Amino acid sequence: MNVLQTNRPSHPFLDGKPKELLIDGAWVEASTGKTFPSISPIDGSVLAEVAEGDARDIDLAVAAARRTFEGPWSKVKPFERQAMLLRLADLLDRDFSDIATLETLDMGAPITMSSGRRVRNVSLIRHFASLIMAMHGDTNENSLPGDFFTYTLKEPIGVVAGIIPWNSPLSAAIWKICPAIATGCTVVLKPAEEASLSVLKLGELVMEAGVPAGVVNIVTGMGETAGAALAEHHGVDKLAFTGSDATGRRIVQASAGNLKRLTLELGGKSPDVVFADADLEAAVAGAAMGVFFNSGQICSAGSRLYVERAIYDEFIERVADFARALRVGQPMNPDTQIGPIVSSTQLERVTGYFELGRNEGARPIVGAQRLTDGDLAKGYFVSPTVFVDVKDDMRIAREEIFGPVISAFPFDDFDDLVQRANNTIFGLGSGVWTRDLAKAHRMARALRAGNVWINNYGAMDAQMPFGGYKMSGYGRESGREALEPYLQTKSVYVKLGN
Repeated sequence: MNVLQTNRPSHPFLDGKPKELLIDGAWVEASTGKTFPSISPIDGSVLAEVAEGDARDIDLAVAAARRTFEGPWSKVKPFERQAMLLRLADLLDRDFSDIATLETLDMGAPITMSSGRRVRNVSLIRHFASLIMAMHGDTNENSLPGDFFTYTLKEPIGVVAGIIPWNSPLSAAIWKICPAIATGCTVVLKPAEEASLSVLKLGELVMEAGVPAGVVNIVTGMGETAGAALAEHHGVDKLAFTGSDATGRRIVQASAGNLKRLTLELGGKSPDVVFADADLEAAVAGAAMGVFFNSGQICSAGSRLYVERAIYDEFIERVADFARALRVGQPMNPDTQIGPIVSSTQLERVTGYFELGRNEGARPIVGAQRLTDGDLAKGYFVSPTVFVDVKDDMRIAREEIFGPVISAFPFDDFDDLVQRANNTIFGLGSGVWTRDLAKAHRMARALRAGNVWINNYGAMDAQMPFGGYKMSGYGRESGREALEPYLQTKSVYVKLGN
């Protein structure tokens, strides 16, 4: 494993001024005047002070969203909403390098990864713009006595709350903001306190794109105050949440007050299955980076690696060699492949699982340590890790670690494999590596997960829905399916005569 070092650059957005809330088209301080520090995981330094909104600011943002939804926004035509999103896509494309750098500084993803998401993020916005003209109700035949004309209307649900995580803040913000604009809703977005800066920069571009005041509101702050107030708010008609299953359960409870509609994209403990007939060179890299990418901070990471016994020893050693060769270090260095964990809290969680795994009887054959060489000492860096001798009932095999940690298992029998792969409370991602097309399709049908990747891991496209089964949540991001939860269906009966 190579440790890379470089100096952290400055950024024009980090100008020393506190970052404010976006409410009703204006950048404002939190009502209390309080701020919190945005800490870089690279070296623990303070990047910026960020407004710490609370329930009062949520009230103001929701009220602005409601006024706008029931007022001028309701008169904006679909073509105009589409034009706004297309302008936003162009602006994001224009400024993407700067925003990618900001996101890397704020949450630690390697700059090659942040920069490499340009096409994905820009295409997501354009995808939602394309769907605006495809939304429509239906005319319906009916069996009523007399002469009736019956049809349905698709109408925006109203004020939408979006609560997003820190592992990919820009993409997550686009997933919440753009469906709201596309369907004619308004939105109040609460970014994760660990990584708010790229979302605030996106807010500037939203205003530059000509989106009217009050349509998009961004309230930064703590989850237990601003986030909780948003989840409970009776002025919110729908909540779209991405995050942990534990927080998702609390949001379900909080939403009961007014039965707001929910979409939840939660955690995972995804199986990645390698058969003996797979292209092993491709499978080694794919299975490794299916977990190590973004320092393992991926909800759909293939963190349970099942390998057919005939190749198990060879394959796992090759994955371990791959992990040893990865370049871990300062994320602004273009040669870095693995950056830091996002925060000291998450670092403690991940390293705690290193000790837990050992105590349970699992054995790390690579990694399982914090890295403190040179200028990594002040940051939150850990080594890519592979555990063997893991049992299916161990906590490292069942709980989402959200770090670069693989639990490896051998398997012999197809049916037993399916049962073991599905023996989890989660169902977000899954992978299959084989040259046998029939076997691949059998596994795709058998796996209880919202996403199945065959001979790849983690590919995502704007037109493909993304979401989970079981405790991985409900509802879908991307694809046509993403818009439906933002819409109400109204049935209209017109009596034309006797």
